[in-house]
Amino acid sequence: MSWITDYVRPKIRTLLGRRDVPDNLWIQCPVCQQMMFHAEVERSRKVCTACGHHMRCTATERLRWTFDDGNFVRIELPKVPADPLRFRDSQKYADRIKTAREATQLDDAIIVGHGKIGGEKAVVAAMAFEFMAGSMGAAVGEAIVAAARLAVLQDAPLIIFTASGGARMQEGAVSLMQMPRTVIASRAVKEAGLPFITVLTDPTTGGVTASFTMLGDIQIAEPGALIGFAGARVIEQTVREKLPEGFQRAEYLLDHGILDMVVKRDELPTTLARVISLLRTKFKAAA
Repeated sequence: MSWITDYVRPKIRTLLGRRDVPDNLWIQCPVCQQMMFHAEVERSRKVCTACGHHMRCTATERLRWTFDDGNFVRIELPKVPADPLRFRDSQKYADRIKTAREATQLDDAIIVGHGKIGGEKAVVAAMAFEFMAGSMGAAVGEAIVAAARLAVLQDAPLIIFTASGGARMQEGAVSLMQMPRTVIASRAVKEAGLPFITVLTDPTTGGVTASFTMLGDIQIAEPGALIGFAGARVIEQTVREKLPEGFQRAEYLLDHGILDMVVKRDELPTTLARVISLLRTKFKAAA
């Protein structure tokens, strides 16, 4: 201890006053543990500036980053019964929905907007992993159907950003029925001669992967995104073999022909604009 520590520093603190450090001033990368300023993370679109890890983001951020100048019109989605089965596990499903809505300010695990990408009209649906792990229930199914109808009405491509743990168990068979419904919705867009593009983000699993996600004319993924149906541990226990390194990650699926592209987040808007332009030209020529 010294007179600087015992006397000078307390005096300076008294004169200047103690300043509280905001809790969200720093964000730590979950992969490389690098500490970054919150403002720096926002500028990089939640991509680690040290290792390039793509952190999870909100559905609203997806739309803002995708449309030209962040301008889009968000549509009102169809209302569905909040608790069709009156389900209860450790707590009531209705209470879970209420808590999720209060925490996210969303009605359910998806939002839909329309605007322009690279000057081209587009309808974009973004799944919200922050809302009950992006699970797909009746509300998500209705939203995708509504997005498909809007795309056909506006003669615009449909783009869906996926981020989900799969079907919503609290809705039982109602949730499973959304798988064929979303497949039919994607088919309606294709039959209208419009591009249907899926962008797979971390994580995309379960019934969402097994339905509309793998039906895009072009399937794009973000680097390092976890993509699959069942979990790796379940697969290993079933086949009784050690899975290869990087199994179910975007780069592995690209190498094995499941995906068309793996694109960094800051390059996605430009890539989507180029793909939309190419597909529209191709579809018009085919017509």
